Amino acid sequence: MADAINRRGLFGGLAAGAAAASLPASTLAAGQARDQLAPFGQEWSGQNWSRGLEGQRRADLDDGRFLNPIMAGDRPDPTILKDGDVYYMTFSSFESVPGLVIWRSTDLVNWTPVTAALKRYIGSVWAPELCRHEGRYYLYVPARTEEYRSNYVLWADDIAGPWSEPIDLHLPDHIDPGHIVGEDGERYLFLNNGDMVPLAPDGLSTAGPVRHVYDPWRYPDDWTAESFSPEGPKLIRRGDWFYMITAVGGTAGPPTGHMVIAARSRSVHGPWEDHPGNPLVRTASAAEKWWSRGHATLVEGPQGGWWMVYHGYENAFWTLGRQTLLDPVEWSEDGWFHARGGDLSAPLPLPAPRAPGVARPPHGMALSDDFSQDRFGLQWSFYAAEPNEADRFQRRDGVLHLRAKGRSPRDCSPLTFPQGEQAYRIECEIEIDPGCTAGLVVFYDHALYAGLGFDPDRFVTHQYGLERGRPANPHGRRMHLRLTNDRHIITFHHSPDGRTWTKFDRQMEVSGYHHNVRGGFMMLRPGLYAAGQGEARFRNFRFQAL
Repeated sequence: MADAINRRGLFGGLAAGAAAASLPASTLAAGQARDQLAPFGQEWSGQNWSRGLEGQRRADLDDGRFLNPIMAGDRPDPTILKDGDVYYMTFSSFESVPGLVIWRSTDLVNWTPVTAALKRYIGSVWAPELCRHEGRYYLYVPARTEEYRSNYVLWADDIAGPWSEPIDLHLPDHIDPGHIVGEDGERYLFLNNGDMVPLAPDGLSTAGPVRHVYDPWRYPDDWTAESFSPEGPKLIRRGDWFYMITAVGGTAGPPTGHMVIAARSRSVHGPWEDHPGNPLVRTASAAEKWWSRGHATLVEGPQGGWWMVYHGYENAFWTLGRQTLLDPVEWSEDGWFHARGGDLSAPLPLPAPRAPGVARPPHGMALSDDFSQDRFGLQWSFYAAEPNEADRFQRRDGVLHLRAKGRSPRDCSPLTFPQGEQAYRIECEIEIDPGCTAGLVVFYDHALYAGLGFDPDRFVTHQYGLERGRPANPHGRRMHLRLTNDRHIITFHHSPDGRTWTKFDRQMEVSGYHHNVRGGFMMLRPGLYAAGQGEARFRNFRFQAL
């Protein structure tokens, strides 16, 4: 029976006041006496962000203020480079290939994609470092597989590429490299746990052993955190001082764990003096808007002010991954800096106010795809891609041809993309060869995903990373599918023509599809899959925030 959703149009809206899915208080308690364990997302689900392409959230409110996040969705471990009057930023890309997508901005708030620097799978890619030295751009990247882990460097003479193949630095025991030129003119990488290694002048190899140079500040034992885990060192030089910003407290786990600390020294070799105000940033209560705030980089703004860029989980939306936040910084007369944005739940003044009548710069990108242009890398990426994975993906005459692989989303390397909405809808026309199964998914990793696909005879439902049912398929080898994620409630619709839709009789709740359940640090991404034999053909993929 056709569902009433037809009366609301192709992407008819859901109730604007729908409450966010509540999570168990036992999961969220931070253990602090002052914690308030009430709304868990309901207080924040109706915040008035500005809306951009396809209704997506954008930080710039067009009234002289912005509301975090500056990059919604899975943009963790941000590394930011000020290059003249332009800023570039990239993030951990984990299992996604292509990865390390670089974004560009002139005001720190509005961002557009430039290119994907990493073209092949080298493992799960963690906190990178983007820098420029003597006219050349560098990306220092930790990556790991089950068999091998190390740190790599990529380089390019133009930020838009081409970027080099990854070069192994043979640093298997460390993560999170941070680049700095010392007072001696030599290049160094700082690493987790307060360690440092010298680099060769060209930056493409190490030039000596790893040395321990800093014992990071430690929070009180009665604070609730995931683990000490000093990581993500980012360094700047300002005047006669080197400043090192470090993350401690663990990346996820309790909302109050992750935090930002700082130290300074007149030499990269130390001794390092801890900031008297540590921690500079910390989520104090699970009732706050942003959880697990940390992994910061300090950057000078477009009008001379200073800012910190770091990540955080959105209250009740671990499934969106760690999102990028912007926090104003103030320098005091004693040469220390201080975060001034509070808990980042309220709008803040723009780093660069615009004159009246000046339009906002563009931000983000449309996620709908008619497959007439190549968006592989900027939008679409494979999960844990094999060396020849890109050969499965071809565009011809407005059709995406995706060669089938494996038996299910678990082993077929789905084609997914990050997005930053609490509620959204995706829709696509799908045609399959005999022997192929294809459909729409929300995908965390190979063991945690949900979705609806079909073969020529039956639907295939996926839940918890398992096949859950095979009801009859009335449409055969071609149909339109729609997946709606309304704040963790998943519903499906199917149609023979894209006009008359029938609601599928299984709904799903996916608030637990996240890092604290599975590890891996990622987000629940929407996407497409094709398994079995032959190929699936996808037409007119549509995305809409709700």
